[in-house]
Amino acid sequence: MSKTTLILCDCLGSQTVDREALERATGLPCSPVHRALCAEQASVAGQAIAAGGAVIACGQEQRFFETLADELGAPAPACLDLRDRAGWTDDDRPTAPKMAALIADAMLETPPAKTLDVESAGLCLIIGAPDAALGAAARLCEMLGVTVLLAPEDDPGPGDDRRFDVVHGRLRSATGTLGGFEVVIDALRERIPGGRGGPAFTTPRDGARSACDIILDLGAGQPLFTAPGRREGYLRADPRRPEAVLDAVLEASQLVGTFEKPLYVRTESSLCAHSRANQTGCTRCLDLCPTGAITPAGEHVAIDPMICAGCGSCSAVCPSGAVAYDAPPVSALFRRLDAMAGAWRRLSDEAPRLLVHDAGHGAAMIRLAARHGRGLPADVVPLEVPALAAFGHAEALAALGAGFCAVDVLLSPTTERDGLPAQVELANAIAGRRAVRLIDEADPDALDAALREPGEPCVAGNPVLSLGSRRQVSRLVARALNAPDAVLPLPQGAPYGAVEVDREACTLCLSCVSLCPSGALLDNPDRPQLRFQEDACLQCGICRTVCPENAITLTPRLNLADSALSQTVLNEEEPFACIECGKPFGARSTIMRITEKLAGKHAMFTSEDRIRMIQMCDDCRVRSAFNAQDNPFAAGERPRVRTTADYLDPKSRKH
Repeated sequence: MSKTTLILCDCLGSQTVDREALERATGLPCSPVHRALCAEQASVAGQAIAAGGAVIACGQEQRFFETLADELGAPAPACLDLRDRAGWTDDDRPTAPKMAALIADAMLETPPAKTLDVESAGLCLIIGAPDAALGAAARLCEMLGVTVLLAPEDDPGPGDDRRFDVVHGRLRSATGTLGGFEVVIDALRERIPGGRGGPAFTTPRDGARSACDIILDLGAGQPLFTAPGRREGYLRADPRRPEAVLDAVLEASQLVGTFEKPLYVRTESSLCAHSRANQTGCTRCLDLCPTGAITPAGEHVAIDPMICAGCGSCSAVCPSGAVAYDAPPVSALFRRLDAMAGAWRRLSDEAPRLLVHDAGHGAAMIRLAARHGRGLPADVVPLEVPALAAFGHAEALAALGAGFCAVDVLLSPTTERDGLPAQVELANAIAGRRAVRLIDEADPDALDAALREPGEPCVAGNPVLSLGSRRQVSRLVARALNAPDAVLPLPQGAPYGAVEVDREACTLCLSCVSLCPSGALLDNPDRPQLRFQEDACLQCGICRTVCPENAITLTPRLNLADSALSQTVLNEEEPFACIECGKPFGARSTIMRITEKLAGKHAMFTSEDRIRMIQMCDDCRVRSAFNAQDNPFAAGERPRVRTTADYLDPKSRKH
């Protein structure tokens, strides 16, 4: 295999590229700094591509270099953007540390995405007013199998285009996604083929079911699905905008064949804290999912991979790791942060800032700011992520732990925003300062102003290697950013905290222990005792819900002391000694309370022997019942139960 070589270009001298510094920071051999690899020095680029292993430090002319590689019969080279994200800036500080960080990020291997094949045969249902729906059907019918659904009162006009079907009815419901939609139609009337004059239709019927691969919605009413722009195969356009209708028709014409559907999230149902014994606990992911892909499934939740649009909100808020973003995995993001911060530190003692953005809106804002504005400040390192909503408090803390002194998240118009403010608030509470913020700007100049406004002194602590789960990384970084035994108060809804028990009200029934999904609440098999391990608590609230005495309160906080990793006693009592054998069992207060409530007040506990059985262990209670005068086992064998056959048998009737 050819050794990787970084091919450098200063884009007609418009940026400063420090070859020696980049070689020192990244460990990659670098070419001399060229001036115009996409123009008069294209032959140099061709030689590097033909030799193999070339990584061209120019993302703007990637198509040119791919075409050049195709002409040479060589594999397409990797390209990365240093110019817009680092080189083009009015900042006088060196840009080599940022370039090194970007190169280190680009050189990491990204795990391949998991996908699922989706088949679409091109069966398309078009709904809307006659003019728009029939016009779209006429354009699509040569490429797709089209059915137009008109309202019962709509008149299709005198035309009779038999290249597609026209039915009348009201769409009651629609479920599914590309290649697997199911619809229910009321008042359905289908055309009866043949006959002269106007078309005849069948008698209306309700509850008709059908399936299709694509739905083209040209109606002016409410969309059929929540987050309609994220439902694959569902295309919606305003019929009053012809250009939007044409775009939707063109997109629909391409939805035939086999498609790869990314599997955005990974689930582990055994870790889910949604519910236990029909008692609901954590609903964080259910509350945030914009597409309705997440539904309760017994004691855990289920995610429909066909409906999931990959926004990542569920991963950011899941307290246990039962749902984790997997395209790519969270661990891959942690490695990127460590690699970028490490490359920066080799060239600069100044602490960098991180700008998290998406591939669409955010990348375009950075390009516009670089070409027409002042560009990004030299200490702002951009990080492109596939899903902004998946960048939660754990990811932000990992960035702070890696060596970034601040984290800015640049929102885009398509970002799912409901969960992000709470994640930022939680990250800042754990960091102990306003280190993380959201930037919601659509103007490059406004972005520039936000990045350059004065703030707190930006000082990074000692770097922490982000290893383990999101909870483990959060705790690890929190200990690095705060005193090692600090107890940090957190906002309501935080997935870390303590369980407090009212000892006067608690009867040690241990219902909370049996239903705790994370094992944070435990009992002691040797004595009546309720134990708690704070580090494992998810603050799901199931224990509080099931407590019959309302003795449990949740306190959101992050205890960084070592005691949070071990078991502490929340409540305990002296065990009651069996009055027969002396074996300890149960809690003394509970046994005495039961005795007081039942003795002489319940029909089964009127005699002294029966009352004594309350205060016996299980073994002694069984022996006492067996030796009692009213022992049911002393009655001998029960007579055989008579059946219908006995009554019908003549021999049986003689007796």
